[in-house]
Parts: sequence; structure tokens; C-alpha cells
Amino acid sequence: MNSFLSIFRLFFLSSLCLIMFNSVTCSLTVHCNEKDTNILLKFKQRLTDPSELLSSWFPNSDCCEWRGVTCDNITGRVSELSLPCDTIPSQITALGEIDDKSHCLSGELNLSLLKLEYLNYLDLSNNDFKFLQFNSMGSGGNSTNLHYLDLSLNYDIVVHNLHWISNLSSLQYLNLGGVHIHKEIDWLQSVTLLPSLLELHLRDCQLETMYPFLQYANFTSLQVLNLAHNDLVSELPSWLFNLSCHISHINLFNNQIHGELPQAFPNLRSIKSLVFSKNYLKGPLPNWLGQLEQLQRLYLSYNYFSGPIPSCLGNLSSLIELVLNSNQLNGNLSKDLGQLLNLESLLLAENSLTGTVSERNLLSFSNLKVLSLNSPTLVFDFDPEWTPPYQLQAVEFGNVRDKLPEWLFTQSSLKDLVIVDSTASFEPLEKFWNFSKQLDNFYLVNNTINGDISNVLLSPKIVWLVSNNLRGGMPRLSAEVIVLCLYNNSLSGPISPLLCNKMSNKSNLIHFDMGYNHLSGDLTDCWNDWKSLVHVDLGYNNLTGKIPHSMSSLSNLRFLYLESNNLFGEVPVSLKNCQNLWILDIGHNNFSGDIPNWLPQSLKGLKLRSNQFSGKIPTQLCQLHSLMVMDFASNGLSGAIPNCLHNITAMLSSDASTRKVGFVINLPSLKTEISCTITMLIKGNELEYFNLMNVIDLSNNNLSGSVPLEMYMLTGIQSLNLSHNMLSGTIPKEIDNLEPLESFDLSRNLFSGEIPQTMSSLHYLEVLNLSFNNFMGKIPSGTQLGSSNLSYIGNSGLCGPPLSKICPQDEKSHNTNPREEEEEGNEYEVHSWFYMGLGIGFAVGFWGVLGTIFFNRRCRHAYFRFLHRTYDFAMRKMNFM
Repeated sequence: MNSFLSIFRLFFLSSLCLIMFNSVTCSLTVHCNEKDTNILLKFKQRLTDPSELLSSWFPNSDCCEWRGVTCDNITGRVSELSLPCDTIPSQITALGEIDDKSHCLSGELNLSLLKLEYLNYLDLSNNDFKFLQFNSMGSGGNSTNLHYLDLSLNYDIVVHNLHWISNLSSLQYLNLGGVHIHKEIDWLQSVTLLPSLLELHLRDCQLETMYPFLQYANFTSLQVLNLAHNDLVSELPSWLFNLSCHISHINLFNNQIHGELPQAFPNLRSIKSLVFSKNYLKGPLPNWLGQLEQLQRLYLSYNYFSGPIPSCLGNLSSLIELVLNSNQLNGNLSKDLGQLLNLESLLLAENSLTGTVSERNLLSFSNLKVLSLNSPTLVFDFDPEWTPPYQLQAVEFGNVRDKLPEWLFTQSSLKDLVIVDSTASFEPLEKFWNFSKQLDNFYLVNNTINGDISNVLLSPKIVWLVSNNLRGGMPRLSAEVIVLCLYNNSLSGPISPLLCNKMSNKSNLIHFDMGYNHLSGDLTDCWNDWKSLVHVDLGYNNLTGKIPHSMSSLSNLRFLYLESNNLFGEVPVSLKNCQNLWILDIGHNNFSGDIPNWLPQSLKGLKLRSNQFSGKIPTQLCQLHSLMVMDFASNGLSGAIPNCLHNITAMLSSDASTRKVGFVINLPSLKTEISCTITMLIKGNELEYFNLMNVIDLSNNNLSGSVPLEMYMLTGIQSLNLSHNMLSGTIPKEIDNLEPLESFDLSRNLFSGEIPQTMSSLHYLEVLNLSFNNFMGKIPSGTQLGSSNLSYIGNSGLCGPPLSKICPQDEKSHNTNPREEEEEGNEYEVHSWFYMGLGIGFAVGFWGVLGTIFFNRRCRHAYFRFLHRTYDFAMRKMNFM
């Protein structure tokens, strides 16, 4: 009984203590510090917040409850601020297109936030800040506790000063990737003052120097260095290789560093990842690489390394990935590479390796998953009975001459297969096509397969079979296929067996390219079942008929290439449902009627060349603000050129950095970039371009009237061809507004007047043709204007170089000698003094008489009486008559 009472008392006291503790704790709830609240509110005042991310940030509230803010549970001081912007890319985006950030924070990024004394984590990445303000930080009170700082992917920020970073003495992680660090900044001196720094990410910061003069960088704790995708052009400096032995990762991927790797790499025995891909490094691979005993990943691809692969690499027993592709390496494969027992990836393609590759080179790679071997002088000689000890996931072969390695068909785990530039036999083809069904990515480019694929079922997600001389009709297609490219083969027959074949599952096809084959028949009317299509290329075939109405169901369509076929009729109005079109190329056909006036606002390239379109150019085209290519050449267009073309804003800028032709597929099961082209006739050559240029070609039509002055406001245009029309008028002096102009053709028109001197300021002009017009006067001086007399023939009134006709104002000086010129000058001087004397005498006499009349009263009265008598005599004479 006593023991029970003791237990009860103990339980009661414990409960009472717990209740009292909770009551005291609740009464001492910690709130946000007032100083921290004011700093955050000032930060908010300078921002634009379209998605109301900071809607909970208002005065008289606890900032510890605000979105993105974390406070210390004991002190109530702000310890973390995390406001990154989430941008989910669309399933289809244009190449070079930046993610939509219209919902992200923008405005001024004021680093007075660093006055938050207890802040240890700050992430403002992937927003749309325009300015970086640090002047208000002051010298005292800055956060020395900050461990993590991420301002990356704010692409519009330009940093002119990095001195403020040196105050963050506890910083361990710094990411300024995508932020423009001005080239004048001594960025390295600032970051070397951070003794605790573990990771430094300066990818894509437009850096231009690596400070080779610096002897030592005090990165005592650095583990990750990322300087990828910059403009570094110096040699690798010595300080980079004096890093502490604690470093575990260096990333200089995709820079522009020139020079050789240094001959010494001290104190890096524990490095695990070494990445110098996509630079301009040259020379042989240094032998000290073999001393990096802990190295797991060596990336040296896309450089200019030469010489053999050193045998010392065989010492890297921990190596997992060896990536040396796309260099200038030569010599045989070292047998010592067989000692890399842990190797999983071996990429040696696109080099100049020689010798023979057999099972002896690959026998010890039991963990190998990725293999890439491609060299014009490399010979494959595998025992057909050999079975490898590995199961590959990806393999690339190139320049295989006789027969594909038989062991390839034993790789049941293979998902990616690339075979290029090979003359090997793919027989038996049925076995090969059946083997391809297990693949996800299937690339065959520039091989000599010569096989009929009429009955082949293609099922990989990416099927890229380009320039293989494949024959027969359309293959069968699995619903799993996302990309189908059979470009430049010898396929024939109609396309209906593929498009009209009902599949059990919904099609996922996005990219459909059958260009440069021998297809015939019509475009079929089965497009309703292929609504996922984004890219359709049926150009350069023998197709005929009209564009079917079912094509209007392709609401996702961005690219439509039908050029160089035998298609006819009008462009159906129903096609306006394809409101996402970027490129419409139907040139070199027999289309007729008016140019459509319902074209989508998203259009970037419109090519109608060599058809039978007639009528006027619709003014609705001026509303296509994204249009960069307008090619209407060789049709029957008439009337005047619209005077509203200056409203096409894309033609006001010649910046081609974001004008790549292509798109990115962003799917959970697949992410890939697909580059496209557009054929343009520029500078007299019709070529395929991967980047769009600002081009207007209205040549070979029946256009009349003068060129509107507004056309000379298209300050980004690079090629302008108005030749073979009936245009008239003059070239205005405003032609110098077209500074980026590279090609200018006004030949065979009715232009007149003088060629303005301002044309000589067009420094990029390479092709000029003003022939067969009515121009007159002297040809302006300028290197680009005097390159060929063919540019001016057919203008009888033109003179001066490069024509042989001498201008009248130059002819006199051309035919007289210096003595005659001196005598003529003396004679002119005598005549000048003679006429000057006559003038002075007349003036003196005139003012002498006039002064006498006006200043002498008697003379003045006599003069007016004389005038009065003369007037009376004249009137009487008139009355008598």
C-alpha cells in the first residue's frame, strides 16, 4: 500500500511539473526580432511580386511566420531565408529559350539582407532580379554566420563589385552561376578571403580571366570548384594546382581556357573528380594524372589534347569514368587500361586512335556500362564466339568496316545504341531490327545498310535513322515512339500506310521527319490521330495534292516543312487552328491564291518562295512581331510593299543568340534537344541554317511603287532582296540605319537618283547589287561599295570606281596638267579682282547719288518733282492713245 502511494505521489508530482513547464514555456513564446523585421520589410519594398509570394509579409506580424523565413527557436532571430523561384519548363520549348519567369520576384536585390546577424542560409536563386544593390550594407553588422549563399540563375544581374563577399567569413557554399560578373572585377581575390569555403560555383558568369599571375590561392577547404561555361581564355594558372589536398572535386566544364595542363599537380592525391571538358586545352595528357590514386572521374572531352593515351592511367585503380572523347588523341589503346577494374564508362570516340580493338582490350571490364569507340583508323577485330563479362547500357561504334561485333547481340541491358559512319554489314537484318526493340535510343547515321524496312516495327522512344540508304515503303510504328527521323534515305511510296494504320494505344509521336526521300502520293487525311506532333518534315519528296483539312487538328504543331514537292491549291483557312506555328515552309511547290492573312502570332519563319501566289502582300503580316524570315520570292505578287513592316519587332534586333531553329522535349521519360534548319537564299547561296537571320526576300514578283521609308527602320535586318520587280523611287539617306545589313539587292527595277553617301557606313555589307536601274551620279566611296562593277551595270548615269566611266567633275582635273591648272588659277584670280572692282565702283556711285538725294533737301525736292512730271507725261500719253 505504501509503495502504491509512493508511485502515485511521484506520478502526480511529475504531471504537475510538466503542466507548470508547459505554462511557463507558453508564456515565453519567442517572437521575431524587431530589427530583423525591419530589414526584411525594406527588402520587400524594392521588389515586384507578381505571384504574391510575400503576401504574408506585413508589419505588426511575426516575421517568423512569414513565407520563406525560418527563425531560431530560442533567440527568435532570422536564421534562414529561402525564396527560390520554381520554373517548370513546358513540354516543348524553343532552343535557347529561358524559362518563363514572369511569376518570379524581380526588381532590386538589396544585399542589406546580409545585416541579418544570425542568418546562416540565403537562397534567392532562379528569380528575375535586375539590379544588385550592396551600397547600403555598411561596414558593420554584416552576417558573419552565413554558411550558404545562392544567387544563381538571376541572368539579368551584373555584378560590379564583389568586395562584400570577403566579409562573409563563415561562408561554405557560394553559387553565383548565371550572374554576369563584370570582367574588370578581381573576383578571385575576393573569394580567396573565405577560409571556410567548400563549394564555389561560378558557372556561366562570363568570366574572362583566370589570373595566371596569382601564385597561390588560399582555398584551404575547397572541395568543389565550378567555372563552367565562361569565357576564360588564359592558360590554366599555377594557383589552381596549389589547392589543398582536401579538395575532392574540380569542375571547369565548358569554358574557353587555352594552353596546356601544367606539368605538376602537387597535393591532389585525394582528388576524386577532375572535369575539364569543353575547353581549348592542348598538348599531351600529362603523366602526373597517373598519381591521382583516389581519382574516380576524369573528364577531358571536347578539347585539343594530342598524342597517345598515357599508360600511367592504368594506375588509377579507383577510376569509374574515363571520358576522353572529341580530342586529337592518337596511337594504340594502351593495354594498361585493362587494369581499371572498376571502370564503368569508357568514352574514346572522335579521336585519331589507331591499331586494333579486340576482346583483349575489354576483357577485364566486368563493371563496364558505357562504351564509346569511334575513330577512322581504328580496326574492330572481335572473336565472334566471345561473350563479354559486362552488360552495357549504352554503346557507340563508328567506322566499323566489315561486320558488327557479334557480342553486341548478347547485351540484353542495352538501351542506347549509336552506330555512325560504318560500312559494316548489318546482316541478318531481321535479327538486327528485332534486337533494336529493346532500345530506348536508336541512332544510325551515315551507314550503308541498304535494307528494306517496309515490314519493320520500330519501337524505341527515339528512332534516328539518317542517311543510311534505307529502302522500301513506310515502316510500322509503336505508340511508344516519340521521335522518328528517317531523313535522307531512299524510301518510296505513300505515307498513308504509316499514318492511317490504327494503333491500339494513343500515339506519343512529337517529331516526324521524312525529308529527302522519294515519297509519292498525297498528304493523306489521317492526321487526326497524331495530335501530339510538334514537328512535321515531308520536304524534298514527290508528294502531290492539297493540304488536307485534318492537319488543322495538329494544335501543338510548331514546325511544318512541305517544301520542294508538287503540292497545289490554296493554303486552307482551317490551318489557322495551328496557332503555335514557329516555322511554315511551303516553298517550291504550286500553291496559289492570296498570301494567308490569318497566320499565327508566334510565327518566326514564313517561306513561300517559288509558288504561284498572287495579289497584294497583306498588312496583317505586320502584326507578326516574332517574324524573322519573310521569303515570298518568285511568285506573282503585285501592288505596293506595306508601309507597316517596321512593326515586326523581331527585325529590329540582329542578335542571333536565342534564334536557334529547334526545340527541347521535356517529358518525364525523355529530355532531348532537336536542332532543325531552315533553307534561306542569302548572298546568292541557298543553304540550310541552324540559326535564324532577319531576312526579307520579295524578289521576282510584280511589286510596284516606292519602297516605304519605314522599311529602313528595320534596324536588325541582315538580308534584303527586292530585285526583279517594278519598284521605283530613290535610296534614302536613312539606309545607314540598316547597320547589320550583309546582303542588299535592288537589281532590275526602276530605281533612280543618286546612291547616298551614307551607304558607305554599312560595314557588314558583303553582297550589293544595284544593277539595271536608273541610278545616276558618282558611286560613293567605300570598300564594300566598290568591290565589283557588276553591282552597277545597266545604270547609264552612274560613274566613278569601280566603273571605268569617269564622272564629269573628275574628268576636267583628269585631263589637265599642273601648269595649265596654275595658269587657269591665275586667270581666275585676275578676273575675280576685275569683277570685284566693278562691284565696288557701282556701290560707291549708287550710294553717292542716293545719299545726295536723301540727305540734301533741295536735291530731294528736285528729284521728286522730276518723278511727278514724268508720271503726268506718261498718263497723258496713255490717254491720247
